Amino acid sequence: MLGIIGAMAEEVAHLKESMTDVTVSRAAEMEFYQGKLNGCDAVVVRSGIGKVNAAVCSQILADRFGADRIINTGIAGSLRNEINIGDIVLSADALQHDMNAVGFGYKPGEIPQMDRSVFEGDPQLIELARQCCAEVNPEIGVHVGRVVSGDQFIADQDKKKQLLRDFDGYCTEMEGAAVAQTAYLNRIPFLIVRAISDKADNSAGMDYAEFEAGAIEHSVRLVKAMAAKLA
Repeated sequence: MLGIIGAMAEEVAHLKESMTDVTVSRAAEMEFYQGKLNGCDAVVVRSGIGKVNAAVCSQILADRFGADRIINTGIAGSLRNEINIGDIVLSADALQHDMNAVGFGYKPGEIPQMDRSVFEGDPQLIELARQCCAEVNPEIGVHVGRVVSGDQFIADQDKKKQLLRDFDGYCTEMEGAAVAQTAYLNRIPFLIVRAISDKADNSAGMDYAEFEAGAIEHSVRLVKAMAAKLA
């Protein structure tokens, strides 16, 4: 079963429209649409914003639906000059940039008393996403790198520089690392897909609204193509 977590209502709506044999169930104030997506057994759900919502949603996909793969799609701010608005970032790995227990001797981003704090995306899903993106979104750039997540919308140049310097991030957003950690704990292969909506600087508000429609189109095309290959 492929679990698909969408961050945007419109994105999830487009995926639902493409599904067949759908049944709908509710848990934790979320609606889970189970059925076929391009022939693949799938559950599509909108988690809501932030790491807690993303983690709860991922755990429900594991427990209730037996998801054996999870794809989390959404939008993010670029942390690198070479990653442009409209490009897609695929998670080589993910971490929580706002995890901070330095007072206890841990490094920034390190999760206390856990064997790891950086969670690696599934290589097979990464490669599949690269291939599918080249087929269905040939006009945009695709980058494989680190997704850094926190319960903060980043719109400040100094913070952007800090996330790049301290964590070597490719993009920043608010859910991916929570999905990644939950998937790791449940031994589920995962991939975070992020369409770049802004440069994570003062231009964020202006760019975000303008890019959202294009981001939805690109991510929906990609997820549908991946589902067809996984069927």
